[in-house]
Amino acid sequence: MSAAPSDSLVELRHGARRVLLAPHVGGAIAAFDEMRAGRATDWLRPATPAALAARDPLGMASFPLLPYCNRIRDARFGFEGERIDLSGDGNAFAHALHGNAWRLPWQAGDVSKSRARLHFFHEPSREAARHWPFAYEATQDIALDAHTLTVTMSARNLSDRPMPIGMGHHPYYPRTRNTRIHARVGAMWHSTPDLLPTHAGPHPCVDAMASQAGMSADAFDLDNNFAGWSRTATIAWPDEGRAITLSAEAPFDHMVVYAPASHPDLLCVEPVSNVADWVNLDVGCAMKGGAVLQPGESVTATFAWTTRFG
Repeated sequence: MSAAPSDSLVELRHGARRVLLAPHVGGAIAAFDEMRAGRATDWLRPATPAALAARDPLGMASFPLLPYCNRIRDARFGFEGERIDLSGDGNAFAHALHGNAWRLPWQAGDVSKSRARLHFFHEPSREAARHWPFAYEATQDIALDAHTLTVTMSARNLSDRPMPIGMGHHPYYPRTRNTRIHARVGAMWHSTPDLLPTHAGPHPCVDAMASQAGMSADAFDLDNNFAGWSRTATIAWPDEGRAITLSAEAPFDHMVVYAPASHPDLLCVEPVSNVADWVNLDVGCAMKGGAVLQPGESVTATFAWTTRFG
């Protein structure tokens, strides 16, 4: 076992399969591919050299979401009688987005041929530009085998007070005219024009994803959370004879699909533990997700991508 410099890419291999990690770019996965019949197949959209040079998490293959997923309205919420203001954290978006861990470097350690651990530590006084008023640490244990890429995420509250917590991952998949999405969900969260959830209800995409043929990635203009997810989803390229299945365990009880009509090259199907703006939503915890960690308390959950040809 050896530690990797924080500004280096970490390569994991298993047979013809390869994963590149970019700890210095928000603890991101930069690529997941394999060689088959003399050519590389990308299971996730690979980071470009320009994205790596710019250290742009949005240009990576997938990046972690901590200590919350998606948006928080106006970057403000109430918690334990205190008004939490994230508006000065350097986030370029109108609403606080995806937490702070994706915009800060992680450290890689315990690196072997097919496994690595990424570690992140946040101390509010040291990271004022990426504000979150609670100290916490997080890890990603990433393992590659002959069929599956597995990620186990954990977070621990290092503060002396309770801390709200949400987590997930933000993968981008190759999107073609023939890409199909298969998933079973209970309802879609409808949103305001600036993508804040209003209510969960029916939508034609719910039935389309559950159909035998699946939903075309081009069928709807989506950037939505989904409730009642069965914690499995498959992205398929039937014309290429291949598919990748995302599976997750609790508390990844929610799913996000990002398939914008304005960017037909982008597709995300994300495992998340909370709906956007969950800290401001007046609905039951089962519908909105998220949790509270007491001082010293941790949360751990695993998701995986299993690939197949044929």
